[in-house]
Amino acid sequence: MIKAGIIGGSGLDNPDILKNVKDVKVNTPYGKPSSALKVGKIKGVDIVLIARHGRKHEITPSKVNYRANIFALKEQGCTHIIATSACGSLREEIGRGDFVIVDQFIDFTRHREITFFDHFKEGAKHTTMPEPFSKELRKALIESCKELKLKHHEKGTVITIEGPRFSTKAESKMFRSWGADVINMSVAPECILANELEVPYAAVAMNTDYDCWKEDEEPVTWEEIVRVFKKNVDKVTKLLITAIPKIK
Repeated sequence: MIKAGIIGGSGLDNPDILKNVKDVKVNTPYGKPSSALKVGKIKGVDIVLIARHGRKHEITPSKVNYRANIFALKEQGCTHIIATSACGSLREEIGRGDFVIVDQFIDFTRHREITFFDHFKEGAKHTTMPEPFSKELRKALIESCKELKLKHHEKGTVITIEGPRFSTKAESKMFRSWGADVINMSVAPECILANELEVPYAAVAMNTDYDCWKEDEEPVTWEEIVRVFKKNVDKVTKLLITAIPKIK
């Protein structure tokens, strides 16, 4: 039986979207998750929703308890996880409001708990991760983008930086040279941890800006990110509502 975990939550606390909603407070061996879990249904599919940065966006990217969040979703019986994230574009062709169904990541974080395997007392644990994002979930998201006629990119490499500051121009240009297509502050270690617990994970990134590499654009600001994200939040919601029933 399918039970989908959703990380992000923008717009999805609308009672017309999530049916039979209730809050569930949990704790984990790794501490408390970012928020109480919002449990309900979307088109008959069981959903567990968590707000990555807290309900009031009070937790900075580096202070999110990623291990607790992923563990809590697994413990609730989630068979799949879909994450939503704002991102910055590192490519001319990825415009504001475009969706990117990422297929690779580069982890450029430095100060986060990035694994559940803190010791090898019961044997070495090295998770294979050449294709870190679920092909099946990505297919459901891509098909839904096409169905809804949303401008999207079927693949892309996301680089996750520590934050909360934005990139320097030198960094932004370096990330482009590395082959990164979009930049955010959240996919790593989220995707890593989901893979360690063997929960299929996919992320839909919505572009809000051009970071700071593009000379004919103003450098990214938080205010601009919020403006573009709010303008497109209905699209994110419709995408998830359309994609979730396609999960197999």
